[in-house]
Amino acid sequence: MIGYVERFLHYLGSVKNASKNTVQSYRHDTLCFLSFAQHHGVANFDQIPSDLAVDYFDELRAQGKSSSTISRNSAALHSFYKYLMQFEGVVNNPFQGVKADKTTRQIPQILTKEEVELLLAQPNLLDCKGLRDRTMLEVLYATGMRISELLELNVEDVNLSVGFIRLHADGVGGNERYMPLYPMAAKFLQQYLTTARGILHSPDSGDALFLNLNGERLSRQGFWKILRKYQQQAQIQTKITPQTLRHSFAAHLLENGADLKLVQELLGHTDIASTQFYSQLLKMRMQSSYSKYHPRALEARR
Repeated sequence: MIGYVERFLHYLGSVKNASKNTVQSYRHDTLCFLSFAQHHGVANFDQIPSDLAVDYFDELRAQGKSSSTISRNSAALHSFYKYLMQFEGVVNNPFQGVKADKTTRQIPQILTKEEVELLLAQPNLLDCKGLRDRTMLEVLYATGMRISELLELNVEDVNLSVGFIRLHADGVGGNERYMPLYPMAAKFLQQYLTTARGILHSPDSGDALFLNLNGERLSRQGFWKILRKYQQQAQIQTKITPQTLRHSFAAHLLENGADLKLVQELLGHTDIASTQFYSQLLKMRMQSSYSKYHPRALEARR
């Protein structure tokens, strides 16, 4: 049954243009269900009864999995069986009619412009690690790129003569795109490339743009630790994740009058509904501030 999973994952990445993160998540979810089914004596995907599918979601709940995790598992397994029935001749879909927990979309954390400035000011620019960190934060806020896209960057993707960075086509949506840099981000990139990267470089560096202290491509986990350190150092109360600067980038552009279609293109969203969510969020914040500060609105609450 492993062969079915591998072909499904190849289909996701090469035909459906799913992101690497999605493929990795779906790999985990399908393999976990495969292990669960085999533990219950099932050796063929066509032989899995629907009550076993229901039991699987109950097992996830019993393990204390969040509704968002269960919802992702549901999406992965429904997608997997849709593939099996379309391409692998499987006729029985145990997940048909089986619904997992519904999950509401979480409101993303958005930093104020003052909080962004405070976060950017934290790295110590007198050492190569601090210069690297400041450069990464500047590039994230300048472009709104995903953290996976940042960490996959190679030196050849940077063109400072025209002030652009190239993002590869293997991200979500499958389209190569070029991101502009504001002057400060370009300045730090130039400094990093001419000084800090050379110090961090090792025989294992390859063409990777951002390197860890061992000279290897910086990992997602490594970036998490860096971000957590600077949030604590800056004493910013807003929860900051690798996505926070991307969310803040989009919200601040729209707040300053940017066209929704432009923001969609910069974020690499294939569906404008994903971008419209930021507009809705700004309207909610504006309404909340209005209700909080307008004297007539205050009277109505007394």
